[in-house]
Amino acid sequence: MDKRQRHLSIEERGALQQRGCYAEEWDKVIVADDFHVEQLRNVRFEGSVSIGSGSTIYDSTISNYHIGDNCTIDDVLRMECRHSSTFGEGVVVSAVNENGGRGSVIYRELTAQTAYLMTIMRNRPEMVESLKAMATARAEEHRTTIGRVEDGCTIVGARFVREVNIEAGASIEGSSLLENGTVGRGAKVGIDVRARDFIIDNDAHVDGASMLERSFVGERCTIDNGFTAVDTLFFANCHMENGEAAAVFAGPFTVSHHKSSLLIAGVFSFFNAGSGTNQSNHLFKSGAVHQAVHQRGTKFGSSAYVMSPAIEGPYTVVLGRHTRHHDTQDMPYSYIVEENGHTILMPALALKSYGTVRDIEKWKSRDKRSLKRDNICFDEFNPFVTGKMLRGVDALTRLRENDPEAKSYSYNRTTIRASMLSRGIKMYNSAIAASIGAMLSNGDRHAAEADGSEWIDVAGQYLPLSDVERLMQQIAAGEVSLKQVDDILRSYLARYNDMAAAYAYNILTGLLGHEASDEEVEQIKVTAANITARMREITDNDRKRDAGPDMMVGYGYDFRDAKEHEADFLNTR
Repeated sequence: MDKRQRHLSIEERGALQQRGCYAEEWDKVIVADDFHVEQLRNVRFEGSVSIGSGSTIYDSTISNYHIGDNCTIDDVLRMECRHSSTFGEGVVVSAVNENGGRGSVIYRELTAQTAYLMTIMRNRPEMVESLKAMATARAEEHRTTIGRVEDGCTIVGARFVREVNIEAGASIEGSSLLENGTVGRGAKVGIDVRARDFIIDNDAHVDGASMLERSFVGERCTIDNGFTAVDTLFFANCHMENGEAAAVFAGPFTVSHHKSSLLIAGVFSFFNAGSGTNQSNHLFKSGAVHQAVHQRGTKFGSSAYVMSPAIEGPYTVVLGRHTRHHDTQDMPYSYIVEENGHTILMPALALKSYGTVRDIEKWKSRDKRSLKRDNICFDEFNPFVTGKMLRGVDALTRLRENDPEAKSYSYNRTTIRASMLSRGIKMYNSAIAASIGAMLSNGDRHAAEADGSEWIDVAGQYLPLSDVERLMQQIAAGEVSLKQVDDILRSYLARYNDMAAAYAYNILTGLLGHEASDEEVEQIKVTAANITARMREITDNDRKRDAGPDMMVGYGYDFRDAKEHEADFLNTR
């Protein structure tokens, strides 16, 4: 018992009984030193309960819970801890593979990066098992028979709250069932929400009869309007409404707003799902074992469909239905469209789209997190995408050299028209130059070393694969704790600009065929700035077309004067 707490006096017990309160054993009800009986009305206490300073409880049943200071609990049918619990920690979430082939253990401090290593890197089984063992041990450290409501929480109109820890400043209003979970600091859980085996991180918002089962909801995420999630990991700033997610790894800023949208058995990141978006992981042979990967910034148009397995490169726009298992991971900024049942690939076309620029710029401005547990790199020009463009140029050039007269080319179960191939090479080369110059401008190339390693996108954080390999070896050998894993990854984030500059210098040297001089470095910076300016002119013109006369159809339609049409359009848009 805390020194600031005490047992109830005989007089207080009698007064509480007069106020409709009951306890199985009054000696197991502990209160703050400044407690007064007006704080409780019509409360049933079962097991051990402690009540902090200034907290009020009305019309509720409380069993085996510690209540912090200044909490409000009202009209809760049952808030109970019926047995020892880890409160959602240690739950296995079968993300990406519905059959459990990528089952990962969630815990309170889980980050997108650690989850990525545990879920995606199954080619390193010793490392995965080490991470899972550490996460399970971490969960067991928190096992107890007493639930916890921390200071400043509000729990009103909830039906069943079972084995749920509720952290400071969180609110639960009108939920139907919360069982075996944790609600993080400042998080909000609303009307008719049902959740089992879950962790909801700080300042997340789950509302509107949404349902969670075996799921992790990251910082500042929103799950609303009846969204259903099973075996899914959501990380920072995801926003999901109306639709459904099953066996999903949703990296930062994954968004789905529309009804009839299904995200299933896939890896998503900075993703936007159009209405009716759908994927299929059933080929009616070996069951729901297939997966798809939609890399950073991929967008699906309305009713877009992809049959797994498939993978798209960063900033790809997918339109139509695609069933041939395309692999376009080395063709970033592309459009994938359906034409007469075929998948047409338009390399680099999204580089001309204002939509791509808008997406990249909006994510950083919409990051409202305070804790920032997940590491996120927002840079448009970065080693990960640059490496893909370099490989894309090589692949497209080889296709053209092998058949210079072809009108179209086959590439990883897609078709590329000759004109689109030539334009793709040109646009990629411009973007590569812009990227190299931008990275050299943003960091000190002398402050880090580039080993020529490929870079990868670890759920929002760009990292050299060699550094990830080194970290995975340390994890497999048991040389680092979960906290040290997070610390190492955060140290890489702090040095990202310099590491990217060193990478860019290494690429520039390779392209030049000799060690780049300081003068050549300065020249590429100037060239990059000019190319970027020209690219922005193209995307700005795209935006202007979107705000041009052709888009005024249906504006000011009550008037015959074109100026009235324009006035309505401009004042609206």
